[in-house]
Amino acid sequence: MDPTPGNGHRTVVLVGGTGSGKTMLAEALLFQAGAIPRRGSIEQGTTVCDHEPEEIARGSTLGISLAYLTWPCSDGVARAITVIDTPGHPDFIGGVDTALAVADAAVIVVSAVDGVNAGTRAAWNAAEHAGIPRIVVVSQEDRARADFRRVLGELRAAFGEKLWPLEMPLGEEQDFHAVADVLSEHALVYDESGHHREEPIPESARAEEHDLHVNVTEEIVSHDDEQLEAYLEGDEPSPDALERTFAREVASGEAVPVLLCSSETGTGIDRIADLLCALVPSAHDHDHRIVVGGSAEGEGGSEVAVAPNPDGETVVHVFRTVADPFVGQIAMLKVLSGTLRPSDRLRNATTGTDERMPALFRLRGAQHVPAEALRCGEVGAVAKLTGSPSGSILWSRAQGTARPAPLPHREPVYAVTLAPVSQSDDAKLSSALGRLLAEDPTLVLDRAGGDTILRGLGDTHLAVAVERLARVLGVHVTTGPAPVAYRETIARPAQAEGRLKKQSGGHGQFAVVQLRVSPLPTGSGFEFVDSVVGGAVPRQYIPAVEKGARDALAAGGPQGHPVVDVRVELYDGKAHSVDSSEMAFRTAAAMGVKAALADAGTIVLEPVSIVTITVPPDLQGPVLTDLSSRRARVNATESTEDGRTRIIASAPEAELARYVLELRSLTGGQAELAIASDRYEKAPEPHRV
Repeated sequence: MDPTPGNGHRTVVLVGGTGSGKTMLAEALLFQAGAIPRRGSIEQGTTVCDHEPEEIARGSTLGISLAYLTWPCSDGVARAITVIDTPGHPDFIGGVDTALAVADAAVIVVSAVDGVNAGTRAAWNAAEHAGIPRIVVVSQEDRARADFRRVLGELRAAFGEKLWPLEMPLGEEQDFHAVADVLSEHALVYDESGHHREEPIPESARAEEHDLHVNVTEEIVSHDDEQLEAYLEGDEPSPDALERTFAREVASGEAVPVLLCSSETGTGIDRIADLLCALVPSAHDHDHRIVVGGSAEGEGGSEVAVAPNPDGETVVHVFRTVADPFVGQIAMLKVLSGTLRPSDRLRNATTGTDERMPALFRLRGAQHVPAEALRCGEVGAVAKLTGSPSGSILWSRAQGTARPAPLPHREPVYAVTLAPVSQSDDAKLSSALGRLLAEDPTLVLDRAGGDTILRGLGDTHLAVAVERLARVLGVHVTTGPAPVAYRETIARPAQAEGRLKKQSGGHGQFAVVQLRVSPLPTGSGFEFVDSVVGGAVPRQYIPAVEKGARDALAAGGPQGHPVVDVRVELYDGKAHSVDSSEMAFRTAAAMGVKAALADAGTIVLEPVSIVTITVPPDLQGPVLTDLSSRRARVNATESTEDGRTRIIASAPEAELARYVLELRSLTGGQAELAIASDRYEKAPEPHRV
C-alpha cells in the first residue's frame, strides 16, 4: 500500500526500559500493517528490528533500527509511518537521544507486569528533554500478573496527572482480548488475526468505563472554550471532536494519552496505529532546529528553525551512520525541507565536503526498500555516503556552516584498554576505531600514557563495540582494565645540574644547565622561567631547554607517573662554540630535571571525579554507605522534582572503575549515574602506587 500524497510522514520512536515490549510492538505494527507476513520472535532471533548478530545473541536491542510501514487510517487516508526501535539498556541511551532528535513523537512503552522502573524514567526524561509529544503504551497486557490500573497509578505518581487513558482493558492476563474505547464508549473485541469488531461495553465494566469517560471528556473540553460551553449546556462533543481537541494538547505536551495492547495477540495494535495517525503531528506540522554558523568543532553559532517546506531548499540531517560488512557504510537521514532524489548534489554544511546522492532507500530492519525520492519529513537511508558522518547537515544551497542541534552530553562511566591481537590488527586499529566513534558519539577514545583506552557508558556498551570491531571492521583486540591516570608533583624545592659532555674527537655534544624546580599550586600545570644572565646559555638554546624539561616531566617522576604543577627555572649553564646544539641542551635539561626531581622527592596525586547519583529516597542510605567505603566525600543531597534523591559526591577515580556496574547491582537498576573528571588530590599513603 502506498501512502496518500500530501498527508505527511510520521516518525515515532519507541522508548522504555529493557523488556518493556518495544521491539515486539514494532513487530506487531509491521505485521498488522501487512509489511511482514508473520510476527517474529525475540527468542528465535527473527524480529525485524533486532537483526544484528550481537542483538540476536543477547536477545536485546542494542542500536536504533528503522521500520517503515504504511497504515490505512480510520479516516480512509493511508499514512506513512517510520517506527524507530531503540535500546532499553542504559548503556545505549545515546541511541535513544539520537532517535528522539529526528522523531515527531515518542511512544513510551511500559510493561503491564513490571510497571514504572528506572528505564521508564530515563525514557520519559529523554523524551521530555527532546521536547516532542509523548504517548504511553502499556504493553504485555496478556501476560500473567498484568495490571493496567496499578501501572496507570504508577505512571501518574511518577509523571503527573496529565497522563490520560483513552482505553481500559476488558479482561487481563489470558483473558485480555478486548479494550474499551473511552472516547466512543464502545468495546473493541479482537479476533486471532488482530482485527476488531465493536460491541457494547459489558455490564460488569460499564460503570468504571463511564466514570473514566466523564473524567477524560471534562479534561479535554477544559482546553477548548467552545466545547466547554457546549458541554456545560449538556451538549457532549462527538468522539471525533474530542480527538481533534486532544490532539492539540498532545502536540503541545499538555496531555499524554495512555493506550494498551498485547503485541503477541495483536489486541489493541490497530487502535495504536490509528491514534498515531490521529494524535501525532506529522513532520509537516512543526519546525526542526539546527545550528548555523560557528566553528567546525561545534562551538558558537545560532540555533534557527528549518520550516518543513516540500518545495523549499533541500536540507537533510544525517543522524546516524552504521558500518556494514557488505555495503560499507549506511547513513540514516531525515529530510527536513525540500525533496531528496538520487544524483542530487548537496553541500555538507558541517564538514565542508560535497556529496552526490547515491540510490535512496527506506529501512525495514535490515531490509532496504528502494525509494525514488525522500520527501520533506521522511526518514530514509543511503549507502556509501563516506564524507558525511553522524551529525551532518546536507544543504542544497549551503552558505557557511550548519550542524544539528546538540544532543544531551553523556559522560563515559566505564573504560577498558584495547590491545591488537596481531600486527595486521594493529595496522588497522586506528582507522577502525575512527569509524566506530563516527557511528556512536558516546564512545570516547583516549590514548593517554601509551595505552589505547576506549570509554563508554558501561561494560555491555564496550563489549558490543569490541564485537563490532571484529565482525564488521575485521579488527580483533583484547581488553583489559583501564589504568588510573596518577600524577606526581614535587614535595619541596630543589636544584640540580644537567651535564652532557661527549668530546672524544670530531663533532661532539656539550651542554650544561643549572636548574631549580619548585612546586606550584594544584592545577597550575607547568611553568618555565629563564633567569640566565650574561649569555651563559645562548638564546637560541633556551627553547630546547624548555623542551627537555617538558620531556622529563612527561616521562615520569621517581614513582613512574607524569609530573605536574612544577616550575622549572634555568638560571645558569655553559655552552661550547662547536659542540653545543639544540639536542645537546634538550638532553642536558632532561637529565637535570630528572636529578632535581629525585632530590626534591615527589607526592603521588590521584584523579578525583564528581559523581552524581539519582535514586529513590529509600535507597539513599545504601548508596551513601557504599560511597563512604570508596573514600568519597558527599558534597550535597537534594530532592528532585519527581520525588527522588540526588547525591553529589567527590570520589577518587581509582574507586570508580566498576562503580556503574556495582551501583546497578546495589539499586536494582534504579539509579542514574553521571561521572565527570574534576581535579587531582594528594593520594593517601595506603593508596599510593
